[in-house]
Amino acid sequence: MNALKNSVRLTGFLGSNPEVKAINDNKNLARVSIATHTRHRNSDGEWTTDTQWHNLVFWGKQAVFAEKSLTKGSEITVEGKLVNRQYVDKTGITRYVTEISVQELLLLSRKPQE
Repeated sequence: MNALKNSVRLTGFLGSNPEVKAINDNKNLARVSIATHTRHRNSDGEWTTDTQWHNLVFWGKQAVFAEKSLTKGSEITVEGKLVNRQYVDKTGITRYVTEISVQELLLLSRKPQE
C-alpha cells in the first residue's frame, strides 16, 4: 500500500499539444493539460457536465514520446503522483501550482487528422 499514498489516475482529453523543452544535461520535459469530465443531474433534473483541468508533466523518454505522439484532443490515461511547487512570477508574486508527474501513460485515441 505504500505506492498508494500519493497516486493519481486520470482519463481525459488533451487541451493542447505538449510543450517540450530540454533542460540541464539534455533532460527533456513536456507539459500539457488534460480535461476530465463528470456528468450529473442538477437540482432541476437536467444533465450538466463539470470539467476539471489538470496539469501534466512528463520527463525523459516519456517527454519525447509525448512530443511525437500526443496532440490536442487525444484521449489518454495517465498514472502518476501529485507534486506541489511554488515560484515567483515576473511581478514578484508567489504562485502555487499543483501538477501530476506522470509515471505511466496509455494513449487511448488520437484526434483525427483534419
